[in-house]
Amino acid sequence: MTQQINTKVLLFVLLIGGFISILNQTILNVALSTFMEVFHVNGTTVQWLATGFMLVNGVLIPVTAFLMKRFSTRQLFISSMLLLLIGSIFCAAAPNFAILLTGRMIQAAGAGIIMPLMMNTVMFIFPPERRGSAMGLVGIALIFAPAIGPTLSGFIVEYVSWHWLFIGIIPFVVVVILLAYKYLINVNEGEKADLDVFSVILSTIGFGLVLYGFSNAGSHGWDDVWVLSEIIAGVLVLAYFTIRQLRSSDPLLNVRVFQNKTFTLTSFINIIVTMMLYADMILLPIYLQNGRGFTAFDAGLLLLPGAVINALLSPVTGKLFDRFGAKPLFIIGLIFVIPSMWVVTDLSETTTFTFLMIRTIFLRIGLSFITMPLNTAGLNALPKELVTHGTAVNNTVRQIAGAIGAAVIVTIYTAKQTDYAGNLSAEGLTEGIRALSSIYASGDAYYFMTILAVIALVITLFTPLKKPAKAEKTAETK
Repeated sequence: MTQQINTKVLLFVLLIGGFISILNQTILNVALSTFMEVFHVNGTTVQWLATGFMLVNGVLIPVTAFLMKRFSTRQLFISSMLLLLIGSIFCAAAPNFAILLTGRMIQAAGAGIIMPLMMNTVMFIFPPERRGSAMGLVGIALIFAPAIGPTLSGFIVEYVSWHWLFIGIIPFVVVVILLAYKYLINVNEGEKADLDVFSVILSTIGFGLVLYGFSNAGSHGWDDVWVLSEIIAGVLVLAYFTIRQLRSSDPLLNVRVFQNKTFTLTSFINIIVTMMLYADMILLPIYLQNGRGFTAFDAGLLLLPGAVINALLSPVTGKLFDRFGAKPLFIIGLIFVIPSMWVVTDLSETTTFTFLMIRTIFLRIGLSFITMPLNTAGLNALPKELVTHGTAVNNTVRQIAGAIGAAVIVTIYTAKQTDYAGNLSAEGLTEGIRALSSIYASGDAYYFMTILAVIALVITLFTPLKKPAKAEKTAETK
């Protein structure tokens, strides 16, 4: 009975910590223009608040498999929350952009540990037949936090002060640290482990270059020499990193998880779904603000109902996963997602706010049937000794996919906007060219996302997904 209570408390503390961490990651998305004015920096410079966070987060995640082996659950969780606290204090009191960026990087170092730690803990304390329900609760943090971020950020920037984007987080982080000290149990006590420093260097350089290259592709273009050089160099370093891991008896990141067909195919679906999620979170506010003249707060409000429904459905879909397995949920989810992407391929200056809100609700319903069941199904297919590495790979894949999705969608949008602006100008239009070209370009970009959703459905049909209980037996016989 005591263990059951501890399990619930453990999940509760991790959930709050994860929610704050992920909310912090996305809360600045609609506030970047405010920081440009406050600190007198250009768009390229201010973008480092998002790019820098993603880079630190992305290069740290592959190391989490080692960290989870070397340190106890309490040590890792409390350390990550302390980094989040210190970073938030730096940001809240920042007198200049350099201090703000430094604080943001410190925050990212803490945030990079939280999600892999949450998923790994759930996989170890719950049996396969109950993991779906538990991961459904984790989904509240994973999906609801980034969805509510723009709404909260828009309100704070418009009606309070940008300082409160960080001040507001501080007391919650303090409470979580105190709860962790008192109630958090150790799933893993930590053991002596050797760190392969060269693999850490390779991982940092490889993932750093790939993430940086893709994050710059949207603004600099895919034909930019530096962008191509960064991505190619990153891929080559990661190829060498992969070879080194395969040859190692105790790899930093065990890429052998991809020998499991179910894990590999669910990772592909994960990449596509994450690309769609990040692209939609970028594209819809661009359409509303640049094309239609809505405020950042308005754009955030449009996302709010879908985010709330998403949060309410996540535990429900977790229980459905435990009962029916992943494939039926994926198919149902994509049946919602595909039309949700298709109906906004013909956006115009008269598309109503209500229509877009309803469409976003349908999209979020679909994603709630996919996101956490997807992670659970992939990890369930792995033997227990590979789960820690599976969670690290899962989160690394999602980080890279988010960067790729954002870069690709911004590239398509920018190219189409330039084409439409030229055509409208050639037709003799003198006013409203920027707004109209933005509207039409946004619609065209959604064609790409519709195609991605269809590809995800095709992969789902060919993925060997079993019910959780059967997956456990399969893992045990391997």
